[in-house]
Amino acid sequence: MSKDAIDKVSDAIKHTVDDVKDSVHEGQHRSAADLEKAKREALGDELTPSEKVGSALNEAKNRTEAEIDAAKRKLRDDA
Repeated sequence: MSKDAIDKVSDAIKHTVDDVKDSVHEGQHRSAADLEKAKREALGDELTPSEKVGSALNEAKNRTEAEIDAAKRKLRDDA
């Protein structure tokens, strides 16, 4: 096998591993965001206004991180 062929195989494996990692991270972040939203809905008025804001910000952070992971995968696939 030539060096170019080995490099192509190596790159393909790395690409796949990176895609899997980003997919797993994206799923974790989306799940965390959904749990945060469910917590707010379940607890409702039991949460203080500052707890509600903190929860909403945490949900937004997790959704943003999920979108970043999805974008990294898309950029890698488009390259």
